[in-house]
Amino acid sequence: MFRRAAFAALAVGYLSVAACAPINSYSGFQAIESDPKDVKVDVDTKSTVRGKLGSPSATSTFDPNIWFYMNQVKSRVAFRRPTVVARNVTAIAFDKESEKVASVHSYTLKDGKVIAYNGRETPTRGREMTVLEQMLGTVGHGGVLPNSEDEGVPGTRPGDRRN
Repeated sequence: MFRRAAFAALAVGYLSVAACAPINSYSGFQAIESDPKDVKVDVDTKSTVRGKLGSPSATSTFDPNIWFYMNQVKSRVAFRRPTVVARNVTAIAFDKESEKVASVHSYTLKDGKVIAYNGRETPTRGREMTVLEQMLGTVGHGGVLPNSEDEGVPGTRPGDRRN
């Protein structure tokens, strides 16, 4: 009897510890065969980089000769909000004429900056309707069935009689 109770308590303890184990999720570029950091300056071209690494995660908005390969790892414990554990961004710049690699820069989570977003909203004209105004707003503004003057007009309810 005592062994069964001890076994049950031990099983509950293991399950509670397993429930708190972090769950990692990986997103973005996954370096399987080659790493973006292995790209050589003045040796590789756009075609060789695309052959080694595949398509970039993003290209620069203002200069299509800068490619970005990005990935990140998020960790979540139980019901808590996920936190970013690791983030890697590799920026590869190409020369415009020769299309050879001009520079390779690697950035991590430590290089990122926290941006303070402004929570204010721009006011708009008009006013917000109350729940009662929304529910009773269409009362008296028309019926469910089409009027006799609307018969035969395109856009009326299906099943109406058309001439």
